[in-house]
Amino acid sequence: MNTITTFIQKHPAITIIIAFQLFRFCLLPSMGLMPQDAYYHFYGENLSLSYFDHPGMIGYILRLFTLTFGKSVFVVKLANFVITTLTIVSFYKLSTLFLSKDKILKSLLLLVSTLFVSILSFNSTPDVPLMLFWTLSVLFLYRAIFEDKKAYWIYAGITMGLAFDSKYTALLLQLGLIAFVLFSNQKRKLLLSPWFWACLIISVLVTFPVWWWNYQHDFASFLFQSSERTSSMSGFKVHPNFFFGALGHQLLLLLPILFSIFLVFTFKYVKRALVKFKLPSTKTLFLLAFFIPTFLGFMLLTPFYWVKLNWLMPSYITGIILASMLITRKLLKIQLIISVVLHFLVALQVVFYIVPIKSDDTWVGWEELALETQKIQNKYPDSFIFSDDKYKTSAVLNFYMNDKVYAQNIIGKHALHFDYLGDDLSTLNGKNAIFIDSDKRFKNNDKKEEVNPLLKNYFSSITQLEPIIIKKNGKKLRKFWVFYCEKYRTNP
Repeated sequence: MNTITTFIQKHPAITIIIAFQLFRFCLLPSMGLMPQDAYYHFYGENLSLSYFDHPGMIGYILRLFTLTFGKSVFVVKLANFVITTLTIVSFYKLSTLFLSKDKILKSLLLLVSTLFVSILSFNSTPDVPLMLFWTLSVLFLYRAIFEDKKAYWIYAGITMGLAFDSKYTALLLQLGLIAFVLFSNQKRKLLLSPWFWACLIISVLVTFPVWWWNYQHDFASFLFQSSERTSSMSGFKVHPNFFFGALGHQLLLLLPILFSIFLVFTFKYVKRALVKFKLPSTKTLFLLAFFIPTFLGFMLLTPFYWVKLNWLMPSYITGIILASMLITRKLLKIQLIISVVLHFLVALQVVFYIVPIKSDDTWVGWEELALETQKIQNKYPDSFIFSDDKYKTSAVLNFYMNDKVYAQNIIGKHALHFDYLGDDLSTLNGKNAIFIDSDKRFKNNDKKEEVNPLLKNYFSSITQLEPIIIKKNGKKLRKFWVFYCEKYRTNP
């Protein structure tokens, strides 16, 4: 006990960093399965070179962890926690290349105190591996460029490719590298270096599985990601609610102090470049090259397009290193106090579920739904189960149930990667089904007033059963409508 007390007294900053990670680890067993956890676990259960809506790295990681430690919600959460912890370690190694000992601790405190690290630690998304490989890429590129270590060009090419195999926004790594070399007077000669080009070529080669899968499927994933975004931005109509929504998300993820510092130094460096035509020092320019395109680029889109809260996350890595050069001890203390309060509230919500979430994006009620659905299926043997909410209910039920659960492609709607499993739906012709439909705005126990008209096209008769009501500590939290559908036909 005396040894621990002495360590805390001598190393208060390190103690706080460890405390944040211990807090997150201790909270893992209380975190239920999120639909995203289930969907990307579904990736891993159905191995492929890539997938319709994202590359497959998060699915491969979850498959590795569940094969090693067994299939459970805790193991899925553990995978996210471990990968995010590796990101923190990689960030530490990167920060030592730019900062003094005191500022290294500041940067680590800024990083681990954010809510975005908690989100990555608790919830499976492509951003979990993206952040690790993004951080390693910047670290290896620094070693290659500033320390002239040739082997690190190869390492950087590999990790940039793996970042793309995690999420498409990783293309901003190559953009950042090229922008840095073009704008840096000292390093522009790298354009003539075979190592520079070898790095870029290797990064493309490592992404081959994603390109090959897209080639085999008419570039479905690339078209989905690009056409959906561009169609939503058509006309560039200003949406103030999009801007303020994105602003609120960033204030929450980074906390107000850190986000404000990001805005301050972004304005400072951009103004200096545009007004005075003056660029910062080479090392600062390097950090900005992996910050400005992502952070400022997406922030400039927010008045016109709904920018998701996680899209800016890669910019946080070098952004926090820059912020640690500017933040005062007083502001850092305020940041930590805000963080502790928010994380305490998060813990209360996770453990006690004080505020009901009127959405399917919750960790509560899914296992109970699977148990109740299994009971219904036992009453109606030889019936298959499906849902109609893109992926959420279907993915979660696939996680918990032994029998295959289908998605909305059963009734002729596009169902993300469920469409690419190679299922022959004609084998279900003539069979009965149980349709599960979530009541996201749960207000009462009533049955649904109107039956989904598509059901009538694909089944000869539909009977609405009693809804499934999910309770916790006697309190009604969620509701699912249930329909028994007879004699399925693939061609309505």
